[in-house]
Amino acid sequence: MNNNRREFLKLSGLAGLGIAGSGLLGGCATAEQQQSNLAAIEQQAKRKHTQRFNMSGYRAPKLDKVRIGFVGLGMRGPGAVNRMSRIEGVEIMALCDLIPERAEAMKKKLQEAGTAHNPTLYSGREDSWKEMCLRTDIDLIYITTPWHLHTPIAVYAMEHDKHAATEVPAAVTMEECWQLVETSERTRKHCMMLENCCYDFFEILTLNMARQGYFGEIIHGEGAYIHQLVDLNFSKEGYQDMWRLKENLTRNGNLYPTHGLGPICQIMNINRGDVMDYLTAVQSDDFQMFEEAKKRAASDPFYDKFEQDTYRGNMNTTSIRTKKGRTMMIQHDVTSPRPYSRIHLVSGTKGMARKWPEQKLSKGHEGWLSEQEVKALEEQYTPEIVQKIGEMAKKIGGHGGMDFMMDWRLIDCLRNGLPLDQDVYDAASWTAVGLLSEWSVANRSNSIDVPDFTAGAWQTNAPVSLSLAGGGTTNVIVQ
Repeated sequence: MNNNRREFLKLSGLAGLGIAGSGLLGGCATAEQQQSNLAAIEQQAKRKHTQRFNMSGYRAPKLDKVRIGFVGLGMRGPGAVNRMSRIEGVEIMALCDLIPERAEAMKKKLQEAGTAHNPTLYSGREDSWKEMCLRTDIDLIYITTPWHLHTPIAVYAMEHDKHAATEVPAAVTMEECWQLVETSERTRKHCMMLENCCYDFFEILTLNMARQGYFGEIIHGEGAYIHQLVDLNFSKEGYQDMWRLKENLTRNGNLYPTHGLGPICQIMNINRGDVMDYLTAVQSDDFQMFEEAKKRAASDPFYDKFEQDTYRGNMNTTSIRTKKGRTMMIQHDVTSPRPYSRIHLVSGTKGMARKWPEQKLSKGHEGWLSEQEVKALEEQYTPEIVQKIGEMAKKIGGHGGMDFMMDWRLIDCLRNGLPLDQDVYDAASWTAVGLLSEWSVANRSNSIDVPDFTAGAWQTNAPVSLSLAGGGTTNVIVQ
């Protein structure tokens, strides 16, 4: 970044602020827009909420058949449609995408696979999903669109008597986080953020170990999204209309916190016995994205509009403290040439676990347990859901099987009237960490309070249960 430009932004308190608050995705945000968005984040973080109905632990009426409409068939959507077609009790009623060819191709794949699904197609307009949501024969809207559409579609779906399941992050503004909470409480419709990493085999193993006291009292946790995405973000064939690159161009913070944060929050019973209190974030400068834009623009005028010096910095480190005195460290870096890592570190009074670069367990300062000892613990603590469908999930796939396990669990809960593992308070609070990190980065890493989206109900909400009691009745369709 140009030194004069950087110094101006620092002095004006605008360094790195995004335009998410305005809902604009194209071009570089003006200083006025950036200042407005910062003020909105701070204002919404201080907001108080009176709970209308507690969605934590809520048991919605049972659905023998879960009739689904999918919105977004670009990067993530086709895989979700395929996985859901393998689950008993699912009816794929509708497919929606801005580009008609995508919807048509997905329907053709369902037919070629020999499934009984015959979805109606919606496409060609930015808001084709609204027509789909007006139908009365759909129970669940499954959202895999660009980020800025997650909340509008989820809110519209709940307003029209449907559960909503949205890809991460659930929102792009703090105000949207509140909209999700208020709409879910008022309509009594589930709003689940599809945080698949909560169903990773090691993450869910450590959750079960924590539940059974292996780690003792949980003290600290670490998570991350360290994933080199430069080529994908700059690819013309990647994200529709370069939307994800534009997010990196106009925001400076942890844009994607939930993969590392979600599993740690569940282990610490966040929103269900504890709650995040405040956070502080620090961010490096951008050392690569601006240079990549310049390099590409030199030979391709398509990239001229991206040749700007306001890209998100490489590494964001966000530290969080909970009301009960626990701490978390969450990192985000999708630019640096580092091996993939979500870290997933759990530290307690009796032991610890770490996933990356190798899955390790420890009971003390002396060192890591042997491979044989770890294997014995895995056999002892493997949760019921993995025992039931883990091997089938690996075969069907989706990030090694965790995507399928997430989808199966969602459908099984809806069919049996069970509470969801992730509720709207999780969607809002896990997403909010990224937005609040932007405020902290822009204010020299000052701390900022994390709002309590549960309005105090966290003190009595029950922790996430790994038991299949009352459920586990949904079969997998073998093709």
